[in-house]
Amino acid sequence: MVHLVSKISEEMTKIELQEAKFITPQLRKINRIKTLAGTLEIEGNFLGEEKITAILEGKKVLGTLREITEAEGAIEAYKEFERYDAINIKDLLRAHKILMREMLHGAGNFRTINVGVGGKNGVTHVAPPYERVPELMQELFGWLKRSDEHPLIKSSIFHYEFEFIHPFSDGNGRIGRLWQSVILYSWKSVFIAIPTESIVRDFQGQYYEALELSGAMGESTPFVEFMLEVILKSIENFIKSSAKSSAKSSVKTEDKILKIIKQNPTITIPQLAKRLQISSRAVEKQLAKLKEEQRLGRVGSNRNGEWKILDGKES
Repeated sequence: MVHLVSKISEEMTKIELQEAKFITPQLRKINRIKTLAGTLEIEGNFLGEEKITAILEGKKVLGTLREITEAEGAIEAYKEFERYDAINIKDLLRAHKILMREMLHGAGNFRTINVGVGGKNGVTHVAPPYERVPELMQELFGWLKRSDEHPLIKSSIFHYEFEFIHPFSDGNGRIGRLWQSVILYSWKSVFIAIPTESIVRDFQGQYYEALELSGAMGESTPFVEFMLEVILKSIENFIKSSAKSSAKSSVKTEDKILKIIKQNPTITIPQLAKRLQISSRAVEKQLAKLKEEQRLGRVGSNRNGEWKILDGKES
């Protein structure tokens, strides 16, 4: 656990140092769709990223009524992501109500029946009696508020204990995964764009095995270790995809700059920034890169000079 926490913290530093580059609106949208598709697929809803994107855009898609209703509930629940208070039990109940209101009578309220959780070999976990759920959930949120455990470990323990209590008659898996992400977001805001749920989906079998193993052992260690590995994998994938996206964006910006300069060699940096709708600092970085690659030069002073394209690579 210590090694994984250290490694995750190291990777998080890389993201935070370049947060403006990594956390773009487009990448946030793409990864939110991955999150939604991932958490739904774990529960047997296979609409997928393409159809979820269509629903977000207000288009009609083919699917069962339940699949589409589940997707719409998940979309609405995640829209509130930044407004949830991780240590407020009322916000968790609100999230469940949004998520399940079209599918479950009494959504947003704790279960009033006893339940068992099924696995490959039948019932693998008998949840605590429903009468104890309010008390157990208050204790869990009290611990979440007071605990000085590292947020990475604390969020994973909360996720496990939440699934152990199984406070709702339906929707526990989706809310448990959502709330771990909310806890992580309260620690580091970059988690708004890291689709941890999609990695859980990729290792769904191990996810349930870790839950069952922790239940059999009577403590959360196997599940915490599994979730830390998932978080690390999510961050590593996020950095890779962000770097690719940034590289594509950078190339496009370079081409735009060269094209504008070809049309107007005397254009200023502020004018370029306005044309491209980016900051002057971002323009300066692109110009420096083009100069370094000997694709662009400057003739004369900054005030009265002009740009010169050196190799004809403008497009």
